[in-house]
Amino acid sequence: MNRPLARLALPLLAMAIAGPAAAQKAISPGYWETTSKVTSPFPASKTEKRCIKPADVAKFMEGKINHIYTCTYPTKEVGGGKIKLAGSCATKDGAPVPISGDGTFTSDTMHIDARISVEIGGLKVPVHASTDAHKLSEEFPEPGAAAG
Repeated sequence: MNRPLARLALPLLAMAIAGPAAAQKAISPGYWETTSKVTSPFPASKTEKRCIKPADVAKFMEGKINHIYTCTYPTKEVGGGKIKLAGSCATKDGAPVPISGDGTFTSDTMHIDARISVEIGGLKVPVHASTDAHKLSEEFPEPGAAAG
């Protein structure tokens, strides 16, 4: 398995997912679980849980989930429970990486299939990935509580 590719693709996919929900009035604040999977060329999976407080909803929905990547989506169509996006994500010092995706959503769930084009050793490698996210609860776990 190509670990650097998986480390790049999973965070980019997570950010791509976060951005499209913005056209819906808002996702529901709460405790969310997100599972991102790279299906090809090198399978990988990552599941994360996070608290999305009311004040953080817009930030989460715009894909500003960490300070490493900056994503822009010139094409962003969200409505009627459907998502379509196309754009790019880049690190502070890296070249933009093209990303596009299609999916479905509700206020408490989201699914997207994404295509990312990365360059490895001078070759463009298409990466296919998906993310499923759902709200676990309205309540946030107590600080220091074991994530379940």
